[in-house]
Amino acid sequence: MKKNKKLAAVAAVAVIFCALGVVFGSKMKPQSQPTQAPAASAHPAATNLYAQTLNDLSGKPQALAQWKGKPLLVNFWATWCGPCVQEMPELSALANEEAGKRFNVIGLGIDSPSAMSEFAAKHNIKYPLYVGGMGGTELSRGFGNTNGGLPFTVLIGADGQVRKTYLGKLKFDELKADLAGL
Repeated sequence: MKKNKKLAAVAAVAVIFCALGVVFGSKMKPQSQPTQAPAASAHPAATNLYAQTLNDLSGKPQALAQWKGKPLLVNFWATWCGPCVQEMPELSALANEEAGKRFNVIGLGIDSPSAMSEFAAKHNIKYPLYVGGMGGTELSRGFGNTNGGLPFTVLIGADGQVRKTYLGKLKFDELKADLAGL
């Protein structure tokens, strides 16, 4: 009985965050947001991201510093987020096509490990997924996602500078053009 109450509480919190993301996210421009020109040192949010150690879907802690030094596409998502679910197969295909040659793709789930694992297996997501939980929402805020809307994607250059952020479902033609400019 306790497990059902705990699950219901987690589900209720997830629904509340989703609703807040939709409400506040719809008030923001759904188009991508250009960032400042590159500076000499890494963006503070990227530095913070690389300082994190998050569990992968098998529960093993992974240092995100392993992604430093090559362009990185970070996708903040959740299994209960409709636009996130819609874009993930194409994002996975892009990651598979690239295979880390010019850039890497990772996903930070604002969700439970079990829901993320089930989703990744069902949809054959091949790029690395990490359990961000509510701390993942705070990480996304550091990149300018002040209202915590999902999906939220960040393109980070090899130098640690944020090249571009995308709030809402990705427009893959635009993303591919941005990636070509790296």
